[in-house]
Parts: sequence; C-alpha cells; structure tokens
Amino acid sequence: MVQHTNKKAVAAMLWLLFAALHVFSQNTAGKSGSGRIHLLIDTGWRFAFGHPSDTKKDFNFGTGYFSYIAKAGYGDGPAAPNFDDRAWRKLDLPHDWAVEQPFDGRASYSHGFKAIGRNFPDASVGWYRKKFTVPAEDLGRNISIAFDGVFRNSIVFVNGHYLGNEPSGYQGFEYNISEYLNYGGTNEITVRVDATMEEGWFYEGAGIYRHVWLNKTAPLHVATNGTYVTTKINSAASAIVSATVTVNNDSQSLETFDVEQTIKDADGKVIALDRKNNLILKPFESSDFNSLLPITNPKLWSVDTPYLHKLVTTVIRGGVVTDEYETTFGMRTIRFDANEGFFLNGKHLKIKGTNNHQDHAGVGSAIPDALNEYRITTLKSIGVNAYRCSHNPPTPELLYACDRLGMLVIDENRLMGVAPAHLANLKKLIVRDRNHPSVISWSIGNEEWGIENNVTGQRIAATMQAFAKSIDSTRYITAAFSGGWQGGISAVTDVVGYNYIAQENTDGHHAKYPNQPGWGTEEGSTFATRDIYFDSDSLHFKAAYDRKPRPTSFSIEEGWKHYNSRPYLAGMFIWTGFDYRGEPTPYSWPSIGSYFGMLDQCGFLKDDAWYLRSWWADKITLHLLPHWNWKGKEGQLIDVWAYSNCDEVELFLNKKSLGKKTMQKDSHLEWNVAYQPGTLAAIGYKNGKKIATTEVKTTGDADKLALLANREVINADHRDISVITVQTNDKKGLMVPTANNPVNFTITGPGKIIGVGNGDPTSLEPDQYLEKISIVKLGSLKEKAVSGMDATPETGADVDDKDWDRAFKDTRDSLFGQKVKALVYRTNFDLPADIGQSVVTLLYNSLGKEQSIYVNGKEVAHSIPENREGGVFKLDVAILHPGSNSIAILATPLLKKAQRGYVNRNPGEIQVTTPPEKWKRKLFNGLAQVIVQSTGEAGEIQLTAESEGLKPAVLRIVTK
Repeated sequence: MVQHTNKKAVAAMLWLLFAALHVFSQNTAGKSGSGRIHLLIDTGWRFAFGHPSDTKKDFNFGTGYFSYIAKAGYGDGPAAPNFDDRAWRKLDLPHDWAVEQPFDGRASYSHGFKAIGRNFPDASVGWYRKKFTVPAEDLGRNISIAFDGVFRNSIVFVNGHYLGNEPSGYQGFEYNISEYLNYGGTNEITVRVDATMEEGWFYEGAGIYRHVWLNKTAPLHVATNGTYVTTKINSAASAIVSATVTVNNDSQSLETFDVEQTIKDADGKVIALDRKNNLILKPFESSDFNSLLPITNPKLWSVDTPYLHKLVTTVIRGGVVTDEYETTFGMRTIRFDANEGFFLNGKHLKIKGTNNHQDHAGVGSAIPDALNEYRITTLKSIGVNAYRCSHNPPTPELLYACDRLGMLVIDENRLMGVAPAHLANLKKLIVRDRNHPSVISWSIGNEEWGIENNVTGQRIAATMQAFAKSIDSTRYITAAFSGGWQGGISAVTDVVGYNYIAQENTDGHHAKYPNQPGWGTEEGSTFATRDIYFDSDSLHFKAAYDRKPRPTSFSIEEGWKHYNSRPYLAGMFIWTGFDYRGEPTPYSWPSIGSYFGMLDQCGFLKDDAWYLRSWWADKITLHLLPHWNWKGKEGQLIDVWAYSNCDEVELFLNKKSLGKKTMQKDSHLEWNVAYQPGTLAAIGYKNGKKIATTEVKTTGDADKLALLANREVINADHRDISVITVQTNDKKGLMVPTANNPVNFTITGPGKIIGVGNGDPTSLEPDQYLEKISIVKLGSLKEKAVSGMDATPETGADVDDKDWDRAFKDTRDSLFGQKVKALVYRTNFDLPADIGQSVVTLLYNSLGKEQSIYVNGKEVAHSIPENREGGVFKLDVAILHPGSNSIAILATPLLKKAQRGYVNRNPGEIQVTTPPEKWKRKLFNGLAQVIVQSTGEAGEIQLTAESEGLKPAVLRIVTK
C-alpha cells in the first residue's frame, strides 16, 4: 500500500515521530483548496445495538414504503438523515464491541466464547452514526469516505443515500460521496454492521475496528493506492527505481498536465527526479504513467537496517499543483532458492517467523497503532524476523510498523476462489500493500481442506497465482497446506507452505518437486500456560516446558531443528507468536483463549520465547525455568531447564554447583534438582570464558505493587497509548511469580484506560469496564385538549387517562388549530430498579410551539419554545422511582404547513446511563497489563494501582 507521511520516513522511527505521523495521516495534506487531504475521522461517533431479525429492535430499518435500494436517498431508520441518535453511546474508533461482551459457554469456541453470534442476536448487529461538516469551498472536489476494515457485512449511508455493502471484515473499501454532501452544512454517515456470521475460525471482533478516513482531492488526482514502486539493484553503486502512477481525471473536461516523480532519502534529500510533460486524459479517464529513476549508491532496506525512501508524485496542470502523493518504500531484493532457501539483498537469511491474529488483551481486534508497534517490537526482541498475517489481509498500520522496524511479512488473502469477487479482493490486497518492502510473499490461502489436494484446488491456485503476478511480479506466491503435499495446490505455488511436519515428509516433497522452494508456514502448536510448570486438566493448565502437544507432533525445538538443518527450507513460522482469543485447544469452556503462543495475550514472554531468543536473536541469552517458589515440595525433584546460546552452562543451587553441561546447537539443557528454597543460578561460558549469569530466587510474600510503562511520554492526540505492566514485588523488590492478587485501578488526567488483561487463558473477567446505556422509548401517547398553557391537573403524577384520545388521531391542520388551543400529552415509562447511581436524561423532541414538561407531576421544563434540535433535560433521580413513571407535556399544538406536511409525533426517549464499575484485574502469576490512551489534552496522567494488603503503586505519564 501507499504510505504517506509528513516528516522524515526513517528506519526504526522513534515512538513520538510514529504517533505524530499518524496524527496527520498516511497522506500528506496538500495545499488549501485543491490539494490532497487525508483526514482521520475516528472521533465523535455514536453507537447502538440493532438486531438481525427483529425490525423494532433494529430501529425499523428497511421498513419504509420505498426502501434504500428502491429509490435514491430513501435510507430509513438510523440511515435517515433526521434520525435522532442522541441517546446512543458516544465512542471513538477503532471499536470492537465483541470484546466488551461477557463470556458465555453457549458462544463460539473458536471466537473465545464472547456472547455474540447466532445465539446472541441482541449483541450481533451494531449501528454507527457520525455527523461531520464539509466547507462550502470544497464543492467541486472529489470527496470520499474510506474504511480500513469493518467486521463484518457492513452497509454504509451518507445523508440517507445508500453507498454500498462490504461482506468481508478484512477488506478496506472506499465510496465517493461528492454528490451527496451538504457543502457548508452538516452531513451524516451511517454504518450498519452485522457480525452474526463468522468469517474465520478465530477471534475476529465486531464493528468498525480499523480506521476511517475522509479523503479530498482535486478531480485530477492520483488514484487511491495509485503508485507502484519497484527497484532493480544493478550493483552496490547503482539501482533503477521504476515508479508507475495511476492518474484519474474525474472532471467533465479533457485535461493536459505534467507528472513529476521525486525520490527522497531518509533525510529528505532529493536523490532522483523525473518529469513527464503534456500528458492528456479524457473526461473520466484513468491511465498509468511510468518513470525510471537511476539511483547512485542505493541504501538498501533489510531486517537489520530498515532504511526507507520516499517517492513524491506531483500532478501539475497549467503550472498549478493539483495533487501531491507520497509513497514510502524500501529498496531491496528477494530470492527463494529451491536448494538454498531465502536471500535478502543477495545474502542468505533463515526465516524465523510467527503467525499472528489481530487480537490483543483488553482491546480485542481494535488495536491502536502504537500497540501494533509494541507487538512487532516485542517479537523482534526475541529474534523473530518474519510475520505471517493469519489468515487475512492485515490492518495497514501493521505493515507500516513492519517496514519501519524490519520485519518480513507473508501477506495473506482471506478466501481462495476465482469468481470475480474473489479475484477483486486479491487484487485489492496486492494493490494496497505492494509498496511495502516488508512484504515478501502473497499467500493465496490457508488449509483449504475441501480443495487443497485435488485438481480443482490446483486449477484455482494456478489461476490465482497467475492473476496475482499480473498485478505484482516481484513477489513469490505461497499457500499453506496441512497435508497431501504431493499434489493439488502444493504442486503449483511458487513456494510450498508446509503446515506441520508431523503431517508429511518435507524431504519427500522436495525430492518430488526439486525446483520448488519451501518453508514452514505453521509449526509448533504446542501448549503452554505462562509461568505454570505442571499440567492440570481440572484447572486447564499446561506446563510451560516445550513438549510435544501430541505423541505424533513436534515440539518447538524439534520443529526448528528440522527446518534449520535443511538448507532447502527457507525457514518456519511458529503457531503462534501471541496467544489469541478462541481455539483453547486442548480444552474448551471455561478456557477462552489459546495456549499456542510464545507470548501470552498481553505480550508477556512464555519460556518458549527464551528458547527462540537463544537461537534466533543475535545476543547472548541465558534463561532458567521454572520459578523457584515451591513451598511444600522441599526435597522433591523439580525439572530445571536452561535456554542459552552459550557453549556451556553450569547450574548452582544456593552456591553449590550441580554440574556443567555442554549445549548442543538449537537445543536446551536439563537438570533434576531436589527443591530447597534459596537461589537457583547459572553461569554461561563461551570458549571457556564466563559471559553470562542469571538467577531465580525464592521470593517472600507479595508486599507491594509496581507499575512499569513501555513509554512514559505519549502524544496528546486521542490515539497514542502506553502499555503498562502491573506486577507484585516482595519486600526485597523481587517479583512474586505466584501472586494472583486482585488489583483496582484509578486514573486521572488526560488519559483513559481502554483495556486490561493478564494472559490467563481461563480468565472470565471483563476486558473493559464501561458505562451502560439503556434507552426507554416514550410511546403510546394519549392526548387531551385543555383550555390553555396554565398549569392543569392533567399534568399531575396520578391521572386516570384511560378515556383520553390516542395522540394525533386528528389531523393537525388549521381547523384543528382554531379548535384546540392547548393539549396535554401523557404516557408512562419504566425505569430499572437500580437507578440510584444512574444519570437519567430526557432527550426531548418538540410536540408544540410552546411546551412545559412534567415528570411524575414535577415540572422539569417551563414554556420552552419549539426547537428542531430538541431539548436535553437531566432528570433529578429524587423525582423518579423504579418501575412505572409518568411524563406529561402541556403544549400548544404543532400544525401542518401544507396538506402533505409533517408534524412531529415523537416526544423523544429516556436515556439511563449507569456508571461503570471500577477498573480491575487479577494478577496472573504475578503479572497483569493496563493499556492507557491519551484523551487529546497535554498534561500528566496518573495511574494508581491498589490491592488489599499490598502497598499501592502510582505511575505518571506525560502527554504532549
């Protein structure tokens, strides 16, 4: 995809620069008036649940005489421009409503038992609405709304006009809304999202869980994702960059223009320039224009030095710039060899990868941009150099992070097929992502069991591969297979993807297809609960030692030894890097998360991660497991393992040597140690010299809490975050690895908590603590004519209205106005039993030219005039009571201004807002996580953690 920045695009960008980049967007804002603007519109949305089948619960959507697909502009229900959404919840995007739901054993196993889906229709359809303004001077520009991803089956409207439907939760989509807008006025976006049906077999979230953008360009402009940059490296001193741009002329006249392509290095220095003059496009025509730009002494992108360049594409008409489009890219070469593996920039590189879903503790699939950076940084820290996007196109921000940090990527298509919709989705993925240097392979599918071993699958794969190469010929095509590697899909892809060597023999496949490269697209699937060192089926615990998940399977170590000992294999991707919600194999309810990860859902390292760091990272590593708190097991043998890349490791217990052992390549060491409290220590040797030490101590009881932030300064931009580790220490400051204390959190200042977690795959605690909003409709109005606007008994608390007329039975014409001077409208509404702490608000719509409002006989508004925007009245809970309450409106009647005119009949609704519970989370084996996000103001956030019997901890985070 095209990435656009405002500042220098440099390798390994600092966090502050990264966040500042996204304040302004992927596209650089152009000059006022005609330039390109790429505006993030994530803030200020409204949200409410609808229903997949009950039209009343779905706000009567699609019930109008003319439907939205019958006549233009006839969106009804929430899609209608005048729909009253004041009672809906306010929120910012990205938003995942699934993570907000409770856990339930009737819910989906694969999706983490969150209470959405077919068994939970009241929480499976969501509506979003947002008001926005467009300046009058924007008339004549091309304006579109772009969604990076909505899960799933979304329908989008602007100002009541139906724009389209996107069934997939992983495809970005964009709609031109130029002709539908109120220029100089208010506009409304409405999105209906139906997450009833699952698209994958893993946690997917629900809602607008990726960014939304408002794009503005001149009619003559670069197309969305309209540049394609490739590099030919001739030598260390010379390269040629091919830059192709697609220019659209969306005007009604022929346009003559120039295109200038400029390449800048990471310091902003121009290193190449090309200009094409007197280009011509007919009205509504689109065409590609190519420039070849020579580069001297090119600086290459790699996993160790991820150097980034910027292509600036300028469209000029009559000497005036109409568009400027920036593309971040990297120069590098890739090559797969059937016998020698993978090469980056001509140098052999073993792929050391992990599979990952878009899912994190506390926030679900709505991952902030900085959290993607945190996740990739964490993986890099243990030596991971490759990331497979399992099993769908990723959020764009993930690839930006991989580009900046130096992480190779398999970019994966969601569903195999060759129907127009399938190929269109594949093309959309490739066109969006093909400028990312991190992406080295397009995966066309994963474990397509119905077709992967037959001729149908082979034909589909061959067609998809050829189609993909027609769009991008610079990358290799792969697909992941779980067996049957002797034919079918595996026979035709550029690079065969082996899912689990226990399934079949890679050597046999290589012998049959000696010219086909291969790699392990999935390996491992081992089970481990972080910092647990015993199996317990009753507790759903799996010991964190690296062991075979099944007798016929392979451990992480065995899998890596297989791939690392065979030069023809490019490398492997472990299943998985991070734990994720769903698929809690080998258990089921009440386990709700996977056990496969090298890291838990929070990103806390499991012991297997230290094995990877020993053999994947280029740094000295020495790690012991387990912890050394085994009260009651004195004298019993404990399995002690050492992960290290030292030549030898010597183990000590309470300063007594338990022997020195030689470390074999890609292995670990084991001792059986009779437990005694104290200190378990190790010394690592290289070439006979001591180079590393580590120790594990028996701790005291938990004494105090500690808060550790990954960043103590964040941007005051509504989006930036700090990831905070919560831990317990004993009196000596040692982390207590067995503590499971409940912890409460409070926050002050310009920040908010957006999620909590602890990495426990059996925890049924909420991920988020949010206010609850319920909406009480004011229906079944009755009316009675009265003499005037003076107080009248009909507005009292206990009035018998059984003989009153149904409201609006009579036509509100001039004759009615002559006959009736005032009316009392009445109805009852029910409130829940626990309203004491709630905020109860009347969101009123005018029923009269003048009106007074009474609730349970108490006046809450006196002689207020008609207001088309309605009125908002916070009700004193002292005048309310659980159960039935009454509302009476004394009003002078509204009259039709024409025979077919409209008179409001809806008095509004009651919003009941219940404050959230205090944020809290139990520690799991000494650790928990809190994610804090900026609320947009500069200042100081203070987070306090408290637990009964422990000293509290306070952390301060600066926002600026």
